[in-house]
Amino acid sequence: MKNAIKLYSHPRPKSCVMFASWPGIGDVSLMAAKYLKEKLKAVEIGEIEAVNFFEPVGVTVEDNVVESPRFPESKFYYWQDRKTKKGLVLFIGEEQPSSKGYELVNCILDVAQKLRVGRVYSCAAAVTRIHHSEEAKVWGVATKRELISELSKQNVILRGDLRIAGLNGLILGIAKERDIDGICLLGEVPVYATQVANPKASLAVVKVLTRMLGIDLDLTELSNLAKQTSKEMERLAKQATAEFIDRFTEPIWEREEEDEEE
Repeated sequence: MKNAIKLYSHPRPKSCVMFASWPGIGDVSLMAAKYLKEKLKAVEIGEIEAVNFFEPVGVTVEDNVVESPRFPESKFYYWQDRKTKKGLVLFIGEEQPSSKGYELVNCILDVAQKLRVGRVYSCAAAVTRIHHSEEAKVWGVATKRELISELSKQNVILRGDLRIAGLNGLILGIAKERDIDGICLLGEVPVYATQVANPKASLAVVKVLTRMLGIDLDLTELSNLAKQTSKEMERLAKQATAEFIDRFTEPIWEREEEDEEE
């Protein structure tokens, strides 16, 4: 699958880390990665040819004319800190493949090692019973016990045992196989709002990540987006409460009718 990799440039920074991202619950990971790319003005340096990992299942029609099949993008971007000369590689995948995920992740880590990446970061959602009005906290896991202390310094929650689904988790497992350090940051998402994009969780993750990397980033836009999304969260919370009441409570008048029948 190495033929699937296309690199347009080979940056050689003093030191380098990678942040890899795919869509997931609440779009926590993808939103964080895209915000970093836009705000840092990261430059595209390569891609993985999606035809090796994806099968189109349909086409788009515009004004009655069928468009050519489109494959999801899987691209690499690069940014370098002018002062420290440290580099950041961003991998952003538009979709997770239904199969060949293991092969795709190995291609990404081939690029990581080629660019001398010392650590891989990923991001996911931590689905919990948090209310949407509460501050989203960040959970953390690492590929080595020696890295846990770094997470503790950032007040990241260490939950002990958990499972991270999808490629946002798998990439850390394969990184560990290759003896590459890895950390996953998980932003808290309300259990009743897993189908809604959650910029508040992404914001919480980006705050921790940028502190760990020593990156000064303007978070105003992401913060404003998080506030706007709270209205949709409020609607979902009310809907979830109504469904709970309908399912687990019984009106008093129905109970009285049953008593009369007895």
